[in-house]
Amino acid sequence: VQLQASGGGLVQAGGSLRLSCRASGRTISTYAMGWFRQPPGKEREFVAAINWSGGSTHYTDSVKDRFTISWDNAKNTVYLQMNSLKPEDTAVYSCAARPDFATTVQAMGAFTDYDYWGQGTLVTVSS
Repeated sequence: VQLQASGGGLVQAGGSLRLSCRASGRTISTYAMGWFRQPPGKEREFVAAINWSGGSTHYTDSVKDRFTISWDNAKNTVYLQMNSLKPEDTAVYSCAARPDFATTVQAMGAFTDYDYWGQGTLVTVSS
């Protein structure tokens, strides 16, 4: 499975971006997908996750009500719509896939449980 992330860029605070993560190779239609980010000089952190049907999602508290994760199974693509962006959202964003969807945010944030990772895409939010 290959994951290709795209959509990063430079945006002013308050603006919006939509990240895409397209999966190719074997089908991952039953996988859960997650987005992680790594701010400059900091550790990687969980952002959001979605189950294979799109019916369940998790978000870290700092992005709730601003970010939305969604699945387009027909396109094998997961999206992260990011609104009301803040300078502290500046980071390299990466997508990842795992075979199960955990019931808690903490469990979904365990990046060691993800089998496949895409390359990162840089999001820079200027103040």
